[in-house]
Parts: sequence; structure tokens; C-alpha cells
Amino acid sequence: MNKKYIAAGIAMMLAGAAQAQIKIGFSAPLSGPVAVVGQDQYDGFMLALEQGGGKLGGQTITVLKEDDQLKPEVGNQIVRKFIDKEHVNAIVGLGFSNVLMGSHKLMVDAGTVAIATNAGPSPVAGASCAANVFSIAWQNDGSAESMGKFMQEKGYKRVYLMAPNYQAGKDMLQGFKRYFKGEIVDEVYTQVGQSDYSAEIAQLQSAKPDAVFAFYPGGMGVNYIRQLSQAGMMAKLPNYSVFTVDGTTMPALREAAVGTTFGAMWDAALDTPENRAFVSAFNARYKRLPSEYAATGYDAARLLDAALRKAGAQAGDKRALAAAVKTAGAEFKSVRGPFRFNKNNMPVQNYYAFQVVSEAGKPAVKLLGTALTAHADSYQSKCSLP
Repeated sequence: MNKKYIAAGIAMMLAGAAQAQIKIGFSAPLSGPVAVVGQDQYDGFMLALEQGGGKLGGQTITVLKEDDQLKPEVGNQIVRKFIDKEHVNAIVGLGFSNVLMGSHKLMVDAGTVAIATNAGPSPVAGASCAANVFSIAWQNDGSAESMGKFMQEKGYKRVYLMAPNYQAGKDMLQGFKRYFKGEIVDEVYTQVGQSDYSAEIAQLQSAKPDAVFAFYPGGMGVNYIRQLSQAGMMAKLPNYSVFTVDGTTMPALREAAVGTTFGAMWDAALDTPENRAFVSAFNARYKRLPSEYAATGYDAARLLDAALRKAGAQAGDKRALAAAVKTAGAEFKSVRGPFRFNKNNMPVQNYYAFQVVSEAGKPAVKLLGTALTAHADSYQSKCSLP
């Protein structure tokens, strides 16, 4: 047989094999009080995959879904399974910061591409950065930095801070203080998953600050805002937050959230062609509005689509795929607007200020402006990547 035909046949077989072997491991909290956060990431990712006919980068994708239960040890077991048993091409999701940190060394040692859709811990942005570990969501401090700047410019002098006691909570408050230069009346850390904030709210009332800034994602945010509202504090004290009042909590909070100002890199209120199309498609598919977690999941799939197309036959090569992901970051169209990866594989992106207002008797989100433009995190100088 002609050698040329043999070579062509082998190439076609290899291409077919590559298509059959593209596996994506998806891990997130899919049970418990923050399950909605994980589910929105998964739904956003799967929407983009469905829009591509089950393919990314022209290659058929198999998605393996796991629940990390918001437990670092469970997340570590899942990542180990993805790497050692399933031999996935990429891992997406990776849970909250505590879960990501619990699996970080394992992923770095394996070299498997990892794309966080809900975390950007400061160690991973700095000295522990790695060529194969990305966050398409945010460096944890970013949204809080935007609110620190926004509140500083609003002229507040005395601010009270609250957050759950784990890596992201500490990053958020540190980021806020980086840009807010007034007095921090108190800095209160509560248990992760806490549901009763009555004691902390009483303490907040006694402190009499000019405003409060808090970070409470998922079910924690619902309980915090409801109890703040029930205590009559929403009408008395300017309320600012990040990841507390958003697309995952608004359906439960409704009028209780009115008056809250929050910082985020995305909201359904953003008026861009890509975002209008995404919000419409998500709403049609799942019968609800997407959250920022759905947006990061959707963007992760679109990023992988561009990266797999760029990597082509080298998609099975870990270093080649990581390099393709890095380059594709500046090329795919994000629903949030301008986006690229910094040298530490954290986003460079805008952060916006939004406010929940009442329109025709119903809560609605209004864009107030861009708090930080093309914002890069404060840890990149500690990263040794080129």
C-alpha cells in the first residue's frame, strides 16, 4: 500500500482517538447550603457544551461530574481519581478556595490543566502559581478591592467588616482594606456554613459604623441578609457586599436585598452582545437567571473550546494544552467583557458596582459603574512564571 495512504490513515486514526479521549473532570459543591453555587457553574459549563453539539474545539467531550461537599479531603480524593484513574485532559470547577488549596499540590505535580470557576486564592496567585493552574473566575481579592475603592470614593470613614473564617474570607477582607483607607471598626470572622448571625448583628448594631461590608456566598448570604433585614438594619445602615447578593441568592432574598450595593466582575445586568445572548440562552434552558458562577462555568467551556482548537492534535499533551489555555484567554469572547490571563494565570478584568433597587415593586439590579478597569491582582509580583 502507498506509504502516503498509510500515513494518512494513521493520522485519521490518531485524530479519532484524540476525539474519543477528551475528558473533562468537573468538581464543585453540589450538596449542602452552597449547592446552588456549584450547580450554576455546572449548568453554565454544560450550556456552552450543548451549544457546541457536545463538542469543544471540534472534539467530542466527556464530562465527569463530582460533588466535593465543600470538604478539602473529598475534593482531594476527586482530583486524585480524575488524574490517576480517569486520566482527564482538564479539571474544571475545583470548589471553594479551601477545597482548591487542598488539591493544589496534587494538580501541580501531575501537570493536568486545572481551571477554577469559583476561586483564586492569594497563595495560588503568588508564590504558589503554576503553569497548569488557572482561575477564570477571579483572584479572590478583586471584587472586595473594587468595593474598597468604591466606598473610599463615597467618603465613608468607619466601616465594619464580616466574612466566614477560611482562605477566601480572609482574602476578601484583605483586598477591601487594600483600597479602603478609613477606620476599620471591627473585622469579624464567622464559621463556614453558619446560619445564625443574630449575635454578630447585635454586635454590629452596637458598633455604630458608617457602613458594613460583608462576604457571605450561597446559603450563608441568604441567612445573613434576611437577618440583617429582620433586625431593621437595611434601612439604617448602608450595606455593601461581594458574592452575598447575587443571582444565586436573589430568588430567595427578593425585597430583603433592596438597597444592597455589591461589587462583581459580572452580572446579568451587563449590557453587551455576548452577555445578552448568554443570559437569554441560560434562562431559556434552565428557566432562571444565571449567576456569576454560571457565567464563569460558561466562560470556562468557551475558553476550552478555543484552547482545544488551538492545541489540535496536541490536546493530549499537558504542557501544550496549558500553553493553549493561556493564549486562548486573550482570544475567546467572555460574557463579562475584556478578559485575559495575567502571568500568574489569574484574570485581568473589569470589576463593576451594582445595586439592588425596587422597580415597579420588584427587586432589580442596576449597574452603577465600573469600579476597577482591567484590574490585575496584587500578588503577581510573587509569581515566578514568565
